[in-house]
Amino acid sequence: MSEHQEENAVKSYDHILMKRLILYTRPYITQWISAIAVLFIASLLQLSIPKFTQVAIDDYIRTGDLAGLTPIISLFFLVLTGLFVTQYVQMYIMDWIGQKIMFDLRRAVFGHIQHLPLKFFNKNPVGKLMTRVTSDIESLNELFTSGLVAIFGDVITLVGIVIIMFLLNWKLALLTMFILPALFFVSIIFKIKVRNAFRLVRSRIAKINAYLQENISGMVVSQLFNREEKNFKKFDDLNHDHLSAFLKTIFYFAIFFPLTGFISAMTTAIIIWYGGVQIMTGALTFGGIVAFLQYVFMFYRPIRDLSEKYNILQSAMAASERVFHLLDEPVEEENEQTTNVDPQHARGKIEFKNVWFAYSDENWILKDINLKINPGENVAIVGATGSGKTTLINLLGRFYNIQRGDISLDGENIKNYSLHDLRSQMSIVLQDVFLFAGTIAENISLGNSKINDDQIREAAANVNASDFINVLPQSFDTELNERGSTLSVGQRQLLAFARALAHDPAILILDEATSSIDTETEQLIQIALNKLMTNRTSIIIAHRLSTIKNVDKIIVLHHGEVREVGSHQELLKLEGLYYKLYQLQFANQDKLENAA
Repeated sequence: MSEHQEENAVKSYDHILMKRLILYTRPYITQWISAIAVLFIASLLQLSIPKFTQVAIDDYIRTGDLAGLTPIISLFFLVLTGLFVTQYVQMYIMDWIGQKIMFDLRRAVFGHIQHLPLKFFNKNPVGKLMTRVTSDIESLNELFTSGLVAIFGDVITLVGIVIIMFLLNWKLALLTMFILPALFFVSIIFKIKVRNAFRLVRSRIAKINAYLQENISGMVVSQLFNREEKNFKKFDDLNHDHLSAFLKTIFYFAIFFPLTGFISAMTTAIIIWYGGVQIMTGALTFGGIVAFLQYVFMFYRPIRDLSEKYNILQSAMAASERVFHLLDEPVEEENEQTTNVDPQHARGKIEFKNVWFAYSDENWILKDINLKINPGENVAIVGATGSGKTTLINLLGRFYNIQRGDISLDGENIKNYSLHDLRSQMSIVLQDVFLFAGTIAENISLGNSKINDDQIREAAANVNASDFINVLPQSFDTELNERGSTLSVGQRQLLAFARALAHDPAILILDEATSSIDTETEQLIQIALNKLMTNRTSIIIAHRLSTIKNVDKIIVLHHGEVREVGSHQELLKLEGLYYKLYQLQFANQDKLENAA
């Protein structure tokens, strides 16, 4: 959904959104019925209060019967106690249901996000997604806790009040009803304006969150290039836009509630005037007009409450539009047909047949790729930036789906594997290492119960990460901050190697994995990798050609096409693209060494 669509979503979508929201209440239908039943009792108790006033005035105070007044007052306090208990029970049940539904919704949204394709995250800022899971869902909380069920209570109260008012004095009741068209007209205008305003508020808070997340994540770059003032100005503009949108809602509420109060006061004045005339003629008792005025005040309270509930409803609609739009995003494609593929014992034979791929339209990133990687073979993929090296790996893991051709693993099309089974055969180490908040051991195992402590330590030792881990305060139990910010770049890279190797994959993929490691550490890792890549299909993407001299096969990509395939020595003898890359890299290295 574009920013323009978010701020101008069509109104006809409301009933669909409400139906979807109601679906989340089904597991708690028993609690809902209980809350409605208690609310019904509370409404009846509330409706009886003015009647006690009428009886007390007409039957006891007016006649001076103080002895008879005591029982009616005692009964009145008993009703108030019952009203307190029922309202407490109803509020507790509704808050409990609301929190349960919020829990379910957050689970649903986060679980859905886990299975969205990478192309979705390429187009959607992290801050906006955070808004969906946090503040947008929180906006729905009030709808369930004090919105839907309370509407039933307000409706019951309104209907009861209207019936009692007509029973008390139908002429006064008709006078009261004459004012309703004005209230409905004001409410309709208010409803339209507030809906649009709240949609704008939700859209602009999402923009703030997106910019805030991006700015905090890139704080080092911002401070390095002295962008603090420019970033602040941008944030200030976004914050001002949000303020302007919210002030619109305040403006509408500031007009609506005083206006309804004015209408209510005018109605009260008319009732006192006409009711006073009826008292003088004996058509109405003094207790009757006092009770009628109490019902009038009670009559306008649920109308105002319903307007507030509409405010809650519109805020929830604006938020639910975004939440359900996210839930409607298509997840990664799975093949519904089952095959006889055994994912537990992949041999690692990989084949690309006439593969074409484009991220969008016909701008082909890979063009008619044909290559074969045998089980246990160590293969390097080289080429200039943008030649399609990383894209090739992403297609193998089905992070994107190809437009033409086939990719197979062990002779079976990768589309016939479930995504879980396919990716469980691979471990990938990227140039940009991501570490989660948690212990070092947890970051290596990633919660895989099949990897025990001994295997974690063995993997760390194999990539020479044990040396720096063992000097940490709590060794493998040391807690890492977000993204492992307390570790050096090289240390984070070593943990990524340990993570990949602990999972003992059939296919090991290294995407510029040694680019952030110093030369001495790289030599230690290279020794470990030479052992670990034995009898395992390994694919290495590297710009530093010195790290791939000993692989079985080198594939040279150029503008999305396979241009050369062979060993290091074979490609040098060809004096083609690989030869030029090699000469260029080592010529630059010699110049740097001479300059030093």
